[in-house]
Amino acid sequence: MPHDPTDWLCINTIRTLAMDAVEQAHSGHPGAPMALAPVAYQLWQQELRYDPTQPVWPNRDRFVLSNGHASMLLYALLHLTGVRRITGEDEVSQEVAVSLEDIKKFRQLDSSTPGHPEYRWTSGVETTTGPLGQGVSNSVGMAMASQWLANHFNRPGFELFDYDVWAICGDGDLMEGVASEAASVAGHLKLSNLCWIYDSNHISIDGSTELAFTEDVGRRFEAYGWRVLRVADANDLEALSSAFRAFKQERGLPTLIIVHSLIGFGAPKKQGTASAHGEALGEAEVKGAKKNYGWPEDAKFLVPDGVRERFAQGVGARGQKLRTEWEAKLAEYKKQHPEQAEHLRRMQRRELPEGWDKELPTFPADPKGVASRESSGKVLNALAKNYPWLVGGSADLNPSTKTYLTFSGPMRPGDLSGRNIHYGVREHAMGAITNGLALSRLRAYSATFFIFSDYERPAIRLSSIMEIPSIHIFTHDSIGVGEDGPTHQPVEQLASLRAIPGLIVLRPGDANEVTEAWRVIAPLTHQPVVLVLTRQALPTLDRTKYAPASGLAKGAYILADSEGTPDVILIGTGSEVQLCVEAYEKLKSEGVKARVVSMPSWELFEQQDEAYREKVLPRAVTARVAVEQGSSFGWERWVGLSGKVIGMRTFGASAPLKNLLQKFGFSTEKVLEAAREVMKSPKR
Repeated sequence: MPHDPTDWLCINTIRTLAMDAVEQAHSGHPGAPMALAPVAYQLWQQELRYDPTQPVWPNRDRFVLSNGHASMLLYALLHLTGVRRITGEDEVSQEVAVSLEDIKKFRQLDSSTPGHPEYRWTSGVETTTGPLGQGVSNSVGMAMASQWLANHFNRPGFELFDYDVWAICGDGDLMEGVASEAASVAGHLKLSNLCWIYDSNHISIDGSTELAFTEDVGRRFEAYGWRVLRVADANDLEALSSAFRAFKQERGLPTLIIVHSLIGFGAPKKQGTASAHGEALGEAEVKGAKKNYGWPEDAKFLVPDGVRERFAQGVGARGQKLRTEWEAKLAEYKKQHPEQAEHLRRMQRRELPEGWDKELPTFPADPKGVASRESSGKVLNALAKNYPWLVGGSADLNPSTKTYLTFSGPMRPGDLSGRNIHYGVREHAMGAITNGLALSRLRAYSATFFIFSDYERPAIRLSSIMEIPSIHIFTHDSIGVGEDGPTHQPVEQLASLRAIPGLIVLRPGDANEVTEAWRVIAPLTHQPVVLVLTRQALPTLDRTKYAPASGLAKGAYILADSEGTPDVILIGTGSEVQLCVEAYEKLKSEGVKARVVSMPSWELFEQQDEAYREKVLPRAVTARVAVEQGSSFGWERWVGLSGKVIGMRTFGASAPLKNLLQKFGFSTEKVLEAAREVMKSPKR
């Protein structure tokens, strides 16, 4: 293999920066960055289409470090290539994203070098990779987005989008089920612009992978429909380049490159051990490793002369040339294809298209009503017609979730021009792929039954950590599922999702609240949302008699009221709003001053000012009843110690819906009983 001294000087700079940072932090994983330094260097320096001075250039190649515990590998690359810091909304500053001082503060409070790469926190990080398997799964969404963008924006003479997606992963990633699901999707869709580089080092935290992971990964991926290449030695730069070039020439299948490495390469004693994977090497072994590299043993955080210049001559010069050519092409594209260019501009800035809401329906009053999944399907289709980059799909449940865009076709193998995605029964990967699409600036949604939000929850949590506007749609939201029984009846899911910081949970109470929910969702730029919908029909309220559904935008609003201070407040969400309305009418006929509050979103209500919250839920009124077909956990916040919650305290049961409502106390009579009880209670 060729041993260009400057190449190896750069590689060993990456290695020693990783060792020094972990050693100074007394925390981290030095082994993987040391072993993977040649792989990452050769990829960035020879192949990656990336301009460090414009790290949000839309047609850049995406680089995902899925084994995020190797974060110092990425931080070293960001520092040595001089990636610029992003401020505000995609504004590029002249500051570097990761300075040498930042590397010295690895894993320290408020540093730009946290323990695992975090999107938004560190410019140049394409996605947050902490839980193993999520990063490679995000990369599938990114590769899908690249091909979708090419189909929708490229024109003859204007190839605006043709970027590739590269992901480095390890044994842990490929043990995780989410990665298997995502790889299966990628193989089915024949994502030829996707390359996973698998660091096969035979080590996990427990020790040798022989303890638990002995399958033939290559044959598994071939069965998924991937092309599999192998590099016997991670230090063989020429073999790495050959594999990378082979991927670039592959136009039919996604590619897995299996690279064999020794973790902690160059670190004596602990070479090839789990210790080098999960803790600092220790001063003596750091010195030994540096000696092995021909490095000054006592030098710390050393970046030798010529290293930054080498990166500037390679990835820097190549990326800048490609980016400036692309921008010149875009300028001409704007003249010849102004409408598409405007769509592209809005999409990249997460702005809504003109007229996005002009066809959103208003539903007439109807005592029989319609299931909120049905009304949502109508609203979604009306919205999508005027929102060209809104795409999504379900986990094999389009007929049930009503999320199919009827005017568009599906994404098919080799043809990703459609706007409907068939994920199959792969909820976990669906959530992660949706995040990958959202990270690529498409407006992406996913859909399944609410009970299976448990499978999608890790990706939902990450969408909130990353502050990306992924849309997670869930139907069959309660014991209303009926005969399917407790395995399919969500009870604790609402409380669980409401506990995720930054996530908006919406459970609309009728068809017009559904329309207003989508009015809230569409403009979101940095918040993910969960939309929770029913299978059973909900009466469409007469809005000439009750308050406008536009109150949903504030999270909770007074739906029905009495003159003066109310004697009792009835709070409902989703299908239970109707029970509160029926109880209200009965109490009103008895001369009781009652109020109904529809509360589709705790989070939106919390965002309102104190005066509004006091207006809706005045402190002086302690007689309160909340009704929701989910866990009662958390409702004490809104009803107080004197209030009552009609909710679920056990799992459901298999029976017709009417029997379940009677068994678990979801009836107008039970709401009236609770209201009369709390009105008798002394104020506390």
